[in-house]
Amino acid sequence: MNLPDNNSFQATLKQRRQKLAETFSEKALLWSGCAPSRNFPANTFLFRASSHFLYFAGLNLENAVIELDSGKLTLFMDNPSPESILWGGEKPSRDQIAATIGADLAYPYSELKNYTGEAATIPISDVGIYQQQCQCLERNIPQPSEATGKDLALIQAIITLRLSHDESAIEQIKQAASVSIKAHQAGMKAAQPGKTEAEVRSAIEQVIMAHNLTCAYGSIVTVHGEVLHNESYSHTLESGDLVLADVGAESVGGWASDITRTFPVNGQFSPTQRDIYDLVLAAHDACIENVAPGVEYKDIHWQAAQVITEGLVNLGILQGNVSDLLAMDAHSLFFPHGVGHLLGLDVHDMEDLGDLAGYAPGRQRSERFGLGNLRLDRALQTGMTVTIEPGFYQVPAILNDKSTREKYGEIINWEQLDRFSDVRGIRIEDDVLATSEGAAVLTASLPCQRNQIEELCDR
Repeated sequence: MNLPDNNSFQATLKQRRQKLAETFSEKALLWSGCAPSRNFPANTFLFRASSHFLYFAGLNLENAVIELDSGKLTLFMDNPSPESILWGGEKPSRDQIAATIGADLAYPYSELKNYTGEAATIPISDVGIYQQQCQCLERNIPQPSEATGKDLALIQAIITLRLSHDESAIEQIKQAASVSIKAHQAGMKAAQPGKTEAEVRSAIEQVIMAHNLTCAYGSIVTVHGEVLHNESYSHTLESGDLVLADVGAESVGGWASDITRTFPVNGQFSPTQRDIYDLVLAAHDACIENVAPGVEYKDIHWQAAQVITEGLVNLGILQGNVSDLLAMDAHSLFFPHGVGHLLGLDVHDMEDLGDLAGYAPGRQRSERFGLGNLRLDRALQTGMTVTIEPGFYQVPAILNDKSTREKYGEIINWEQLDRFSDVRGIRIEDDVLATSEGAAVLTASLPCQRNQIEELCDR
């Protein structure tokens, strides 16, 4: 681990801890977690600390705990063992780490039991760590959706802090985004007829690896764009296919980027692909234009739904009055997800807290078709970073469903829809920061205009 050597890093962490103290007066304990393993303990995977821990501690420390109390931080972790040094090389000591992050005190992990008191916490998903939490605090720790008392107060205070990013966080998201942009450009050039999705994925991810970064989430690289979270990379690319690539790098400090582009394997969109692509892009652009502090994110989602519905009517795919079609959620047949989500230390930031972060107090998820998948229902505020990612998909499980045919059969021109069979899925996604001036697109240097995408494919 290379320790940061700058005053601004420590100042940022101290400022975050002080801001927490202004809204939460109790003691809090946050666990970092441990590396996951497969089949046996020594077969570990790359470690990533809990984001709540990382927000205040700044370093990816394994098997560590921090106590936050009135703006002060106490670090609990062991020094590197001889065995860990044997296999992993020299590592910084507890005191070195404490000095780097500006900890007020630092103790071995075994001392934690003497400092727990009546602290609040947030549970870790790892079963072993969760059991340690319960044992240490001598109580059952509820999941965030069931939290009460001081645990709930801690969660709410952290949400308030993490909803709006400070300058350090925004800079790290920009750094991750800049690498992701280069990676997507490499993928567009690599996608040739006869290659597999895996080869395109490899071309994208090797750029991220070459910058000594990791992916913020499992990459989606597929010619089956109708599979929203595709995890298979075995299909061979054919001329006429579209590749949907949803890939984002994570910065050294753990901050995520999230970009999706859809591009033609042969370098040229077909006429039907052009029509749908331009429609999705129109929705994308309209949504970004509306991003500003005070704007309800749900209204931005409905902006996308309206543009897509109007466009599908103009293309002859949907039939009827746009207002009536929106009221019956007809757009969700082809746009079944929300228009985006929070972006920060996690690609779907703070979703480990359930809807406590994504939904403003007093709001609940809708049971309406499509709208129930909206991940964010809050007014935007300065410093909030979100994704804008409308899409169009022909999902067989939706379009061929008996109940769908019964409810929506008469508003879909099925013969006209068949003309667009070469469009399985198109999504265009950018990372957008809400500022006092409006929207700042952090991924704007990766073009999304159709002719520019074709130029980047360089066939």
